[in-house]
Amino acid sequence: MNEEVFRAVNDVFARGESAALVTIIRTQGSTPQRVGAKMLVFADGRTIGTIGGGCYENDAFWKARRALESRKPLVARYELADDLAEESGLICGGQMEVYIEPLEASPHLYLVGAGHVALHLGRLATPAGFQVHVIDDREKFSNAERFPDAVEVAVDDIPTWLESTDFPATAYAVILTRGHRHDLDALRALAPRPLRYLGLIGSKAKVARLHDALREEGVTVAHPERLHAPVGLDIGAITPQEIAVSILAELIAVKYSKLDAAAGIDAAAQAAVKPLRWLPPTQPSTAAPATPATAEPGAVASAFASAAAPAAIIEDL
Repeated sequence: MNEEVFRAVNDVFARGESAALVTIIRTQGSTPQRVGAKMLVFADGRTIGTIGGGCYENDAFWKARRALESRKPLVARYELADDLAEESGLICGGQMEVYIEPLEASPHLYLVGAGHVALHLGRLATPAGFQVHVIDDREKFSNAERFPDAVEVAVDDIPTWLESTDFPATAYAVILTRGHRHDLDALRALAPRPLRYLGLIGSKAKVARLHDALREEGVTVAHPERLHAPVGLDIGAITPQEIAVSILAELIAVKYSKLDAAAGIDAAAQAAVKPLRWLPPTQPSTAAPATPATAEPGAVASAFASAAAPAAIIEDL
């Protein structure tokens, strides 16, 4: 049975999907399955394998779905001699612990624009575990010599390419084009997509103008809490190399759920890891937010807290 699960795990990574692996890690007394039994739970509710069936497997299934959303592992404990076991018809009299681990292929990172910041971000992102895609309408910038580690380097009309590309829901995209018009074209194409992360380089004033332009066109951002604009963490970045580090740090923070999108921008501003992003007020404002003249590439100084992998959460049932 585990062979089928292992094959499915391999397919998950090959297809760039996400799933949660549920594994029995400890048993005591009589249990319907032994240590090592596995069940794979997909985001759409499909399962492969079993940890013994019954109500406790159903409970583990829903915990796995939750782990996929939070991208944090957890341990669940079950007493098979209680009412839970009676409902299952499995009067085993034992105890069992399962480890629930969210699995995800290396995330895809789309660099929209292949200029100076994109060059350094592409070089940093690949060894950090991202599969890099590059799109620009200038062959001089978007080529394999500048991005040798990218899985895809395209030269095409940017909005046309974006609209024809199938982005996985776990994808990250950063808009780094050479001008406001190209930024708006890219943002218009990507805003309705259910991306995990959408970043836009620029000042707060520029971001406000682009928000206003989208609103006037009737374009809705699918997940406003996932739009990071200005892009990057607040580390005082100035040079293209430093800005690339700032952006990558934010990508990693999102990857490990260190920036809680559900908590909103106000809560994130109080966190140890401070994003530069700004969100417009609910009602349109006639005045753009104040911003330094050099804010187009820059940031305000602060420190970046480590984005370490999350520890497992232990739960009792």
